[in-house]
Order: sequence, then C-alpha cells, then structure tokens
Amino acid sequence: QLQLVESGGGLVQPGGSLRLSCTVLGFSLDYYAIAWFRQAPGKEREGVSCISAGGETTTNVDSMKDRFTISRDRAKTTVYLQMYFLEPEDTAVYYCAADRTSHRSSCTLDVVPYSLWGQGTQVTVSS
Repeated sequence: QLQLVESGGGLVQPGGSLRLSCTVLGFSLDYYAIAWFRQAPGKEREGVSCISAGGETTTNVDSMKDRFTISRDRAKTTVYLQMYFLEPEDTAVYYCAADRTSHRSSCTLDVVPYSLWGQGTQVTVSS
C-alpha cells in the first residue's frame, strides 16, 4: 500500500524552527517527485517546496525560499522540510504529496499532478 506519513509539526514561537518529515511507504522516491503544501484556515492549499524524483532539483516558493529548505535522505525513504524564522503567517496544516512522474529532473508546485497525499501535520506559530 502506497502511503505518506508526515510528522514533526507542533507549536513554536515566532522566529523558531521546525523540521517536518514525510516518510514514504510502499514505493521508491526514484520515481516520484515529492512536494510540501500547506493550508491555513479559510485559505486555499498552496505549494511550499518540492524535490524532483532524481533528487537533484528543488523548487521553492519565492516568498519562503530563504526560510524553508527541502531535502531527502540517502535511503530515499524520507523527505524533510526544514523551516527557519517561522512567522505566525506560517501557521497551517502541512501536507506532503507524491507525483508519479517520468521527469526526474523537475518538479511542480501545482497541486493537480499530485495523486498521493499524507494526512497532514499541524504547524502553529504563536507566542
């Protein structure tokens, strides 16, 4: 069974850091681009960062690229989202998603291609 499991969310003060993890079960990252999305209350889901199936290419939203970094482990079982200098506006449910793709050197932050989603992890930035 193909599955994504997020973890690492929680409550953090403004200016703090968190690292989210997305563990993949039942498939190899060699054939899937992985992206992080987030959805705040009353807002649409938005792309944050993605990493290509080959692992060499990442794409980040301009407004977050200096604070958020996506990576994956050498075992190709977990994708991380390292978040620094968190702001209250970063409060949202964060989801990871997988896109089965033949494009090993690119990824997209468009939600449409992503067919497999995790359950989400809550990130709350508040003092």
